[in-house]
Formats: sequence, C-alpha cells, structure tokens
Amino acid sequence: MPNVIDSNGKVVRDVATPAIFEADYSAKAHTIFRAVYREFASPRAGTASTKKRDEIAGGGRKPWKQKGTGRARQGSIRSPQWRHGGVVFGPQPRSYVTDLNKKERKLAFVAALSDRFKNGAITVLDASSFAIAKTADFAKLVFGSAKDAKTGPTTLVVLGKGEAKADAIHRVARNLRRVGVTDTSALDVKDVLRYDRIIFTTAAFDAVSGVTLGNGSSK
Repeated sequence: MPNVIDSNGKVVRDVATPAIFEADYSAKAHTIFRAVYREFASPRAGTASTKKRDEIAGGGRKPWKQKGTGRARQGSIRSPQWRHGGVVFGPQPRSYVTDLNKKERKLAFVAALSDRFKNGAITVLDASSFAIAKTADFAKLVFGSAKDAKTGPTTLVVLGKGEAKADAIHRVARNLRRVGVTDTSALDVKDVLRYDRIIFTTAAFDAVSGVTLGNGSSK
C-alpha cells in the first residue's frame, strides 16, 4: 500500500494498491523481457553498411601473373585480404523493429509495475501545493537530504498528463543525477525497471490505476 506524501515529504495518508497490480505475474518474466528488448531494439537506426567485394570499384585486373613471381596467387586487389578490399559478412542496412502485440505490451507494463508495488518501491506525491523552487529542497523531499541525493536510490518521478506543476518539478529535478522525470504518456517498461523506485503524482497515479488488460483499454 503506497504512501502519499506532501511537498514537505510528510506522509499524509496511504492509498490502496489497484487490484490489477496485486495479481501474480511471476510467470510473465519472458513477456517483460520481450517488451524491454523491443523498446531498446526498435529505435535503432540499422544504417551500418559495408561493401562486399563485388560492390567496390576497381580490381578487375589480376595484380600479377599466376606463377613465377614467388608470391601468393591473387585474383583481385578487391579481395577481402587486401587493404580497401571487400568485407566478408559485414553489416548491411536492416530494420531492428521487433513486433509485440498490444495485449502483450500492456501485460508487460502491468507485470513490471506490479513488481514495484509488491516491493514497496512506489510512492505518491500530492503535488497540488507543490511550491519547491530549489533543487536542494527537492533533493531533501526525495532523498531526505541533499547529501543523500548523490548516493540514494535512483528515482523516477512520473507526472500526469497536463500536470499543473510539471514545469516546476522539471526545473528543480533536472540537476539531480539520480532522478528522472517523465509523464504517463511516455512511461514504458524499461523506465519502470531502470529505476529503484517510482514517485507518481496523484494525477499520474490515478491514470495508471485505470490501466486494464481488457480490449480497447490504453496505458
């Protein structure tokens, strides 16, 4: 059951864990793996390219006669063993996009968040009265002190769509090396797993609580 804290870091109440995150997803580890693999692989450009020997200009003439020179026989200066020669089995332009259907992507997201809920790594921030203007004060809110911000657990702050205090939170968090800020529309599986803990604003928590695995639902 996550704690709800105010802008001073004081626990004001608890909030119930959404029922969907209380289910057992221990058998879905491979689905999570596939989702993370897709999120890392799909953005790759896939533009690495090398030329094979038949794509390199020149080399049509045999460099020296077959016999009598005492040197190894050669048929072309564009053979792979020559400098500037062709590359054997080198990379060619390709797409790294990996398919994963919508239901599996959503299941991986829910399973990853469920693990965070069960391990007590979720906190909710009531940002309605957020008035922090200094990074040191925000570090105190997140880590307990500015000093602990250098060694404390990595923390992801998740904002709701159209969050009123979004600009203020981005401003005070941007110089904290161990803090990331995103919103519910950009939150994905690799973000959930990358950070040691997650702080949702109340708006973000309400949005995430509405996630379902039924048809037509969205993250």
